[in-house]
Amino acid sequence: MRTERMGFIFPVWLVLAVLSLWCRPDVAEAAWSLQTPMKLVWHYYKVHNTCENAEPFIRHQVELFYNKDKTIAPKLLRLLYSDCFVNGCDASILLDGPDSEKMAPQNRGLGGFVLIDKIKTVLESRCPGVVSCADILNLATRDAVHLAGAPSYPVFTGRRDGATSTKASVDLPSPSISWEASLAYFKSKGLDVLDMATLLGAHSMGRTHCGFIVDRLYNFNNTGKPDPSMKASFVADMRKLCPPRTKKGQTDPLVFLDPESGSKYSFSNSYYSRVLANEAVLGVDQQLLYGDDTKQITEEFAVGLEDFRRSFALSMSRMGNIQVLTGKEGEIRNNCRYTNKN
Repeated sequence: MRTERMGFIFPVWLVLAVLSLWCRPDVAEAAWSLQTPMKLVWHYYKVHNTCENAEPFIRHQVELFYNKDKTIAPKLLRLLYSDCFVNGCDASILLDGPDSEKMAPQNRGLGGFVLIDKIKTVLESRCPGVVSCADILNLATRDAVHLAGAPSYPVFTGRRDGATSTKASVDLPSPSISWEASLAYFKSKGLDVLDMATLLGAHSMGRTHCGFIVDRLYNFNNTGKPDPSMKASFVADMRKLCPPRTKKGQTDPLVFLDPESGSKYSFSNSYYSRVLANEAVLGVDQQLLYGDDTKQITEEFAVGLEDFRRSFALSMSRMGNIQVLTGKEGEIRNNCRYTNKN
């Protein structure tokens, strides 16, 4: 037996599990719908007859790029997260400048800009001044992760582009924070515990720098020992990839966030199995075991790929709805790297 919310089909047992969470005050905000008021529109450019084929144009360019470089899926996921969680989904992360968001230390190693530039060039040649960079980023991310195995979730459109971008505004948290601090951060963006546990599952793809995890491997909380939540054999494996940082200018290697599926750049639920096995690469991922609700969600998604896929579809739509600019707010940039004034 199944039930439906916002066009998605969910097994009744999973809906009941979420409803049971609502009975507890710590997860009273858990939701299975988009935030209100809903300012975006389904197929905005087709509805308004301004660029009817905008979404097919974007999808085609993503497919061409993905066939040559599958790393584009996790790169766009991280790029979208870095945009939406800082001042909302306004494409401010795409703006160039010595003091822009992309220069913040938390955004070191961001990628995907070349594809966004290519898509924007194509759309400007067909529908000049119409499709926002913010919508391009959201749509391209959806199409890329779908090619990697994620569901093709709905992306409502009609976003406009922001005009400011400063590295001081970047408040993205450390990947070593507690689950309580992580949840507080997600809640500050209008998201909830289910969104957090679901969106962290995007770490089934992509890589991170050793610099973000050496503390867990060698000096957890200044103890001179590894993080006790990590399986000993996993610590040994990761130390082979990430030597201690003892010299200035030392290289900072990249490691897969999910060694099981990461090298394939495929969307899967193996991330949750690794969390349960105490083999999470990032500290914030391992922290999912320490909250009653996050542990329950982790256990459910570890054995239910389709349940994770459905929850991912909704949580991505909800993330894409954070503090959007619409109507006469912002602008439609001619070049995603610069405001129209520049």
